[in-house]
Amino acid sequence: MLAPPADIPLCVPHLGGREAEYLAECVATNYVSSVGPFVRRFESAIAEYVGVPHAVSTVNGTAALHLALLVAGVEQDDEVLVSTLSFIAPANAVRYCGAWPVFVDAEPDHWQMSAEAVAEFLDSRCSVINGITRNRATGRRVRAVVPVHILGHPVDMDPIIELARRFRLRIIEDATESLGATYRGRKVGALGDVACLSFNGNKLITTGGGGMVVTADENLAKRCRYLSTQAKDDPVEYVHGAVGYNYRLTNISAALGCAQLERIEDHVTVKRRISERYRQGIESTPGLSFPEVAPWAGPVCWLSTVLVDRARYGLDSRELMDHLARTGIGSRPLWQPLHLSPAHRAGVEAGATFPVAERLAADALSLPSSVGLREEEQARVVEALREARSGADS
Repeated sequence: MLAPPADIPLCVPHLGGREAEYLAECVATNYVSSVGPFVRRFESAIAEYVGVPHAVSTVNGTAALHLALLVAGVEQDDEVLVSTLSFIAPANAVRYCGAWPVFVDAEPDHWQMSAEAVAEFLDSRCSVINGITRNRATGRRVRAVVPVHILGHPVDMDPIIELARRFRLRIIEDATESLGATYRGRKVGALGDVACLSFNGNKLITTGGGGMVVTADENLAKRCRYLSTQAKDDPVEYVHGAVGYNYRLTNISAALGCAQLERIEDHVTVKRRISERYRQGIESTPGLSFPEVAPWAGPVCWLSTVLVDRARYGLDSRELMDHLARTGIGSRPLWQPLHLSPAHRAGVEAGATFPVAERLAADALSLPSSVGLREEEQARVVEALREARSGADS
């Protein structure tokens, strides 16, 4: 049985710009499918915003990940390093390629992929033979690394980039939750060989669904576009030179995205303000804390997420989630770490441990973070967080 909708939802779209105007234009011109001017307009605008020359739109973020892995050269029985503290899409996309995810623990300060864990795997468990990196335990080629910038904060990319160069790995950024965030002054999505975005309804900007592959490499972009359009070789004849995919974004979705992107900096400003209010509101509440913000990071604060210390707060994260739900406030835990997922744990090597990701998944809770969240609604959330601890003490 589904729970009733919350009075204050976790994170919902905010349509406050020219969305209706652009959608009406699609209807009036009859460009509602995958052909139409808004598709290329949205691609160009996203590429410019991220700071790369090429962008290829897709039907969703998972499709973008699949294409990015394929054009990066990931093949059957390769291995790909993936953040274990992430939504399941990156690991699924690796399996779509017939490859195997190798999961990497999070680091405890900012909750992102641990560069130290990446280095430990590559330095101690892999060998480079004839320019090819292989996992000594499995014999498989290690082809790529997928850092996932979660919750609006970037991964520490410089050490991962250095490792990728040394071990000849491709870098595929999953910037889905951190569009607009910066790492040492550069936007995420422009740091690796190729990057992926999602525009699902709860993201910083939305096309309803939709995704994007962005890259500075013209050849990778051309290959993405080719594969995303059923690998059709002739503009008239139905000749297909490879197994392709129907991953195209519709003009209607792109129109929505164009309107949303026009307001992205306003959305970022609001998200940062929401995060700061939460931090100020609970700074004197024992047992609740937020991840640190790195000095090299410009986060977009997509979801404000708190760590719940049961010993000091009196409730654990799930008990707090239930308490908030009873008061009409939406919240949610982080994802089950991917190495524990029934869909993927069969591929986890014996002896691998992921203590940070498991602790964060158990203890973290994301709070209402919609762009349209009113100040009085956020004050109600903060008060509910304080009251929940008071109630636990009584």
